[in-house]
Amino acid sequence: MILIKEVHWYAIYTRPNAEKKVCERLILMGYDTFLPLIESVRLWSDRKKKISTPLISSFVFVNSEQSKLFESLEAKGALGILKYIGQPAIIKDQEIENLKILMHGSSAVSPIENVDFEAGEDVLVTQGPFTGLVAKLLLVKGKQRIVVTVEALGSALEVNLPLSFVVKTTKQQ
Repeated sequence: MILIKEVHWYAIYTRPNAEKKVCERLILMGYDTFLPLIESVRLWSDRKKKISTPLISSFVFVNSEQSKLFESLEAKGALGILKYIGQPAIIKDQEIENLKILMHGSSAVSPIENVDFEAGEDVLVTQGPFTGLVAKLLLVKGKQRIVVTVEALGSALEVNLPLSFVVKTTKQQ
């Protein structure tokens, strides 16, 4: 009998501002990791500098078997594992894919009017830099916006897209 080991994404909680170092250390330990970073420009009195900061502070994502997950806490700066009902919380593959799609670019365009969408509907992005993103539609102050949720972390990210880029879908489990 062949035993199949299940590999899932988990969230490792880190010390503040230690996400990049923890990610590097986990890679050196042989873990498959993901750290979504966003670039911004910091302005000092004498210069400007482009920096990368984590999209979700104090978390690094690890793709691992649960049995090997606790070894990841040996990485300096790793404090714990995000848990749900006493067990390590599994981050859905779709949530990681959504974050990866968001890291490829951004789009802020004026929405189109008179479209047959309602708040709370699940949509799939079919065009543009976020193709493949599964999201929830939110109507705010007359503008249509796509809200991407990362449920296991209790976070929400907002992306502006033209509604011609999305189609209705049923939520995937």
